[in-house]
Amino acid sequence: MSADTKTPLVEIRDISIAFGGIKAVDHASVDLFPGEVVGLLGHNGAGKSTLIKILSGAYPRDSGQIFVNGDEAHIENPRDAKGYGIETIYQTLALADNIDCAANLYLGRELRTKWGTLDDVAMEAKAREVMGRLNPNFQRFNEPVSKLSGGQRQSVAIARAILFNARILIMDEPTAALGPQETEMVAGLIKQLKADGIGIFLISHDIHDVFDLADRVAVMKNGQMVGHARTEDVTKDEVLGMIILGKVPAGATAGPGAMVE
Repeated sequence: MSADTKTPLVEIRDISIAFGGIKAVDHASVDLFPGEVVGLLGHNGAGKSTLIKILSGAYPRDSGQIFVNGDEAHIENPRDAKGYGIETIYQTLALADNIDCAANLYLGRELRTKWGTLDDVAMEAKAREVMGRLNPNFQRFNEPVSKLSGGQRQSVAIARAILFNARILIMDEPTAALGPQETEMVAGLIKQLKADGIGIFLISHDIHDVFDLADRVAVMKNGQMVGHARTEDVTKDEVLGMIILGKVPAGATAGPGAMVE
């Protein structure tokens, strides 16, 4: 089934937010379908991170609507976002370095035995199940995550999100500071998530990265959505033109912040 015939997992419609009178996001719209990766591109200050922070509940929007599975979502804080199955994996990963994989997966949501003690056995069993599905080669369950490689740490952060039934993942620069082998591993993780029907917003400065991983790109400039396109319908140079000049090529759909070629 093509994405066009499905209900979007999430639809961000006409969102605006201003800080001190300056519009950081100005009537931006973008959607995301099940099993799809949408790359959000734009210079620093373009508005992409602010738009995503509104979706994740970190910032309250001034106007606009968010729909999840076709129903309007009321997201005022990160807890609300999680309730809608929206999880964010920040570039810093926000892992506790001194504890192991299972403890990180359940940090703040620990399982307890009937006697009130931590149920380490149940948490490790679940960690092995989730990681086995996501990254079958992962075996370092009893080591502090500080000893893991960058790609392994990324897989722990992703596992923590999907453990609690995330359907919409926001990934902020997931391959930043990773070598080629680690980047390939993260690409494999993203393909696995897509196969499970999870939708991913991928924020990145690396246009090559985005073309390798994303089904569509959405480009922002000066707080506005310049346009969006399927990666197969545009070249990297054309997307650079969208980022730098706000020019929308023939293979893309123009947004309100665009100059159409």
